[in-house]
Amino acid sequence: MPISDWSQQPPWKPVLSGVGGRLREKQDGSKMVKLSDVVSSSRRKSRKNHFSATSVQRHKIMSSHLNKELREKYQVRSVPVRKDDEVSVVRGTYKGREGKVVAVYRKKWVIHIERITREKVNSATVNVGIDPSKVIITKLKLDKDRKALLERKQGSKDADKGKGKFTEKEVQAMQDVD
Repeated sequence: MPISDWSQQPPWKPVLSGVGGRLREKQDGSKMVKLSDVVSSSRRKSRKNHFSATSVQRHKIMSSHLNKELREKYQVRSVPVRKDDEVSVVRGTYKGREGKVVAVYRKKWVIHIERITREKVNSATVNVGIDPSKVIITKLKLDKDRKALLERKQGSKDADKGKGKFTEKEVQAMQDVD
């Protein structure tokens, strides 16, 4: 049978959906498509990359959501936590507690918040490490780098909103060309 007669994919090639996808079979027998060849879907590799991340990568991973007022003001959902931000804990044992970030401990993947401490056996007080995903930022410490980050993130969102849309002037210009 000539190739031009085939209405579909040749019978020896599997039909793939997705961009650059690879067909994989799950343990339950159903088929799964891997959409990107560049990124591994291996749990082992993901964990290795996560725990061996550099300090710069950890900075980005250790981000927290902004509260509603800040989100509306800056049109940004989350930013990396930094020292002197004011946060509110929304999950876990310390839920409802608020305070200023004393330290961002990237090596241990935690942040330390003032007034959230515990007493050791020898009666010394130590900061309790809290995961940044369990807090909401209520007040940002703004400096020039932070402002630039917010503008950059906001600009990319604005660019996506107008993506593929024609303005009235462009539509009029296209009609005038004909």
